[in-house]
Amino acid sequence: MEVLRTNDEMSKWREERYRKGQIVGFVPTMGYLHRGHLALMEEALRRADEVVVSIFVNPTQFSPGEDLDQYPRDLEQDLKLCRDLGVQAIFAPEVEEMYPSGFQTRVQVEHLSQNLCGLYRTGHFSGVALVVTKLFGAIRPHLAVLGEKDFQQLVVIKRLSKDLNLGVEIVAHPIVREPDGLAMSSRNKYLSEEERSSALSLSRALLAARNMVTEGERRVDVLVARAKEMIEAEPHTRIQYVQVVDEETMTDIDEVTPKAVMAMAVFVGQARLIDNMRLSPSLPCLSSP
Repeated sequence: MEVLRTNDEMSKWREERYRKGQIVGFVPTMGYLHRGHLALMEEALRRADEVVVSIFVNPTQFSPGEDLDQYPRDLEQDLKLCRDLGVQAIFAPEVEEMYPSGFQTRVQVEHLSQNLCGLYRTGHFSGVALVVTKLFGAIRPHLAVLGEKDFQQLVVIKRLSKDLNLGVEIVAHPIVREPDGLAMSSRNKYLSEEERSSALSLSRALLAARNMVTEGERRVDVLVARAKEMIEAEPHTRIQYVQVVDEETMTDIDEVTPKAVMAMAVFVGQARLIDNMRLSPSLPCLSSP
């Protein structure tokens, strides 16, 4: 496994694969890898000849006052996990390599980034769009595997790739959960034992809402009220939002449709956790553009 630190090293590696006619897969991460990340890598390895994983804590997607400095990091362990899985290359640039002195460019995906997390994380999706554009440019993968836990981010990146003709197939992977239902996240590290127990209310609330839909409920306000009630019944929780949106437009809806997704962001202790679930469980995962 090669560890590449500069854009030039990354480009040279990619050119060698181009010459060989190999399919290159890509999994973007901020490191501190867990089993959810590994599932994305396994999917990429199934679909591609060789796989690149980026490990880069991207400062432009953190809003003021967020946990950039505290975000968990363990590059040595990350490299071991990737090596053991059979990943062929790691792209782990320094911040100065990605954003050199004088850097001025911004990338904005408009309407898709304005609801949900976009309402509360100033500049977040602009930062995501920027770093993904740069990573796609350096790596030029044929496909990229992204998790559905960051559902709005997934939709934004699909639109970005399509609008800018980047030629990257976006593969969506279902949320990977702990056996008790907690969505896997690097920020779960922040949770105490009691807080982790409270965090289970997120997935339970989503399941309760979906079960209500299965039983015939279609009123979004009723579903949201029930989900909030379940989360607020737990200690250590503070809801930022619980909304039901159309999975393609990210706009709020009043009645459940086949494209309805319930999404939420909840502070559990100091950890901001997100989760989501389709309210029509028989639907397939998002397809690529």
